Amino acid sequence: MTLDQLQTFLWVARLKGVRRAAEQLNVSQPAVTARLQALEDSLQVRLFERSARGVVLTREGELLRGYAEQMAFVQEEIRQRVSDPTGLEGLFRVGASETIAETWLPRFLERLSLAYPRLSLELTVDISFNLREALVARELDLALLMGPVSAYSVNNVTLPSFGLGWYRAASSPEPDFLTTPVISYARNTRPYRELVHELGQRHGPGVRVFSCASLSASIQMIAAGIGVGPIPEALARERLAQGQLAAFDPGWRPSPLDFTASWMAEPHNPLAERCAHLAAEVAARWR
Repeated sequence: MTLDQLQTFLWVARLKGVRRAAEQLNVSQPAVTARLQALEDSLQVRLFERSARGVVLTREGELLRGYAEQMAFVQEEIRQRVSDPTGLEGLFRVGASETIAETWLPRFLERLSLAYPRLSLELTVDISFNLREALVARELDLALLMGPVSAYSVNNVTLPSFGLGWYRAASSPEPDFLTTPVISYARNTRPYRELVHELGQRHGPGVRVFSCASLSASIQMIAAGIGVGPIPEALARERLAQGQLAAFDPGWRPSPLDFTASWMAEPHNPLAERCAHLAAEVAARWR
C-alpha cells in the first residue's frame, strides 16, 4: 500500500469515476485502474462496485475512505506548515468573470506570482454560470465570480461589489426604451433576468434586449450607439472621460453585482483558501 495508491483511491471515491480521477491526477485511466487493483490486492478486499452512475464504495471502501481522508489532511498540513510557501510547485487554476478581469485581476495575479513564484497559473475568463460549473467539476481551484455559490461543498469569501449605471453613446439622445435596444449581460445570468423583468414591468413587453456574453463587446456596442445599457461604473469612467459615453437616469438602477472568491471545501485546500483571502485584500485596496 502506497501514498499514490491511497491518493488515487481517494479521488476516485470523491469524483465517483475513474476517468474524472485520472483527469484530476493528470495520469492515464489505465494507471488509475492499476493503482486501485494493486491497493485491493494488498488489502485483499474489494473497494468499489461498478454501477450505471459510476463506481460505488463497498463497506470496506467506506471504511478506508475515512482513513485516507485523514492521511490526506495530515499530508497537506505537513506540506503547508513545514515547506517554504515560495517553493510550492504545480498548476493553480483561476477562473474570473470579465468584470474582475477588466479591473483588479492583474494586480491579484501579480501578488499571487510574487507570493508563489514557482506556481504555474492557468487563467479562464468566462461568465459566472460557466465558472461555477467548472469549479464544482473541480476544473478550477479558485473562482472569482458573481456569487456566492450556494453548494454545500463550496466555500466563499465576499469581494467588493460593483455598482451599475445606465450609459449611452455620448452622441446619442436620451433613449426611449420602446425604440432603443438595451444591451445586457448573457442570457443565463442573474443581471439579465433582473433587467428583463424590470424592463417588462416598467415599459411593457416591447423592449428589445440584446444579450451579450462579452462585457467589453457590450461596452463597445453602447459606445457605438447600437443601444444603451447598464455598465459597471468602474469600467465606464475612462470612456466617460474620453467623451465616448454619457450617463443617463431612467429613474431606476439594476442591483449591484455581488462577487465572491470561491473554492471547494473538500478536500481541504489551504492554498486556494489563502488565495481567496488575497483576492479579497487586493480587491478592497483597488476599490
